[in-house]
Amino acid sequence: MIKAGIIGSTGYAGQELVRLLLGHKEAEIVWYGSKSYIDKKYYQVFGNMFDIVDAACLDDNMEELAARADVIFTATPQGLCASLVNEDILSKVKIVDLSADFRMKDIAVYEKWYGIEHKSPEYIKEAVYGLCEINRKDIKGKRLVANPGCYTTCSILSLYPLVKEGIIDPNSIIIDAKSGTSGAGRSAKIANLYCEVNENIKAYGVTTHRHTPEIEEQLGYACGQKIVLNFTPHLVPMNRGILVTAYGNLVKDYSYEEIKAVYDKYYKEEYFIRVLDKDVTPETRWVEGSNYVDVNFKIDERTKRIIIMGALDNLVKGAAGQAVQNMNLLFELPETMGLTQAPMFP
Repeated sequence: MIKAGIIGSTGYAGQELVRLLLGHKEAEIVWYGSKSYIDKKYYQVFGNMFDIVDAACLDDNMEELAARADVIFTATPQGLCASLVNEDILSKVKIVDLSADFRMKDIAVYEKWYGIEHKSPEYIKEAVYGLCEINRKDIKGKRLVANPGCYTTCSILSLYPLVKEGIIDPNSIIIDAKSGTSGAGRSAKIANLYCEVNENIKAYGVTTHRHTPEIEEQLGYACGQKIVLNFTPHLVPMNRGILVTAYGNLVKDYSYEEIKAVYDKYYKEEYFIRVLDKDVTPETRWVEGSNYVDVNFKIDERTKRIIIMGALDNLVKGAAGQAVQNMNLLFELPETMGLTQAPMFP
């Protein structure tokens, strides 16, 4: 039985980790970390856990946790994991970090986009980017995994086959993305109040969103060159979900069958990636509560461009589900264990 500890268990992603791990037959949660709710019963923070979780919330003492757990999930703001991790901890326990602290290899880029100093740059090189469908061979056996962000997971997986195969010009990519409000976290912010979000949609982080360099770096690895793209996120009045609509210039004329064959080449055997039938567009409601990613595309013969679409649940495949998927790889368990729930509807 894998002993799991969660630092940041009372955020949305942390609570989703709890929900998924409670249903995982090879995992046991030994630490419900939450600096804001120390000594408070976990079910008093999340009423859905009444009569399910009786444990009290603990602090973020990673040193003590490392002595008790086999894996630590850090569902925390940027900078915390990097400030806590050290060689002694990594010699005892594996870490799956849901923040951005170890996602980017260029520390200067991280510090520029996140506006903070990186506290443990010595671990950047060994950290593996935990996008399982692309990096699963690199994830196995590692001790530090950088769990990708929600926008980035949806954007990269939707575009990866086309970029990898050189079917589109990578510097022509434009990504329009939309997220439910849980993606902004559980802390109190005026911009996230019901009256501010309801009956409204808005772009934010225009030209400055922190997931931009993460997407550029990973797609750059796919095509073997540095790329620059446009990424614009939007906030929509729903709890969960990411919807990506991306655009790219085709390098030559392709038929639907040719493009579909490329997606099948990369994703036909992937349990969690569903390439939809022709002309069916991904919708967030059909992936809600699940670890699935739905993708599809449409060729615009008039403009010689291709429109790529993807949808996922930002708290599952975009955060906690992917973290559990990474844990399964780290401990050589079936990758789908604990994650085969069908999407919820309605």
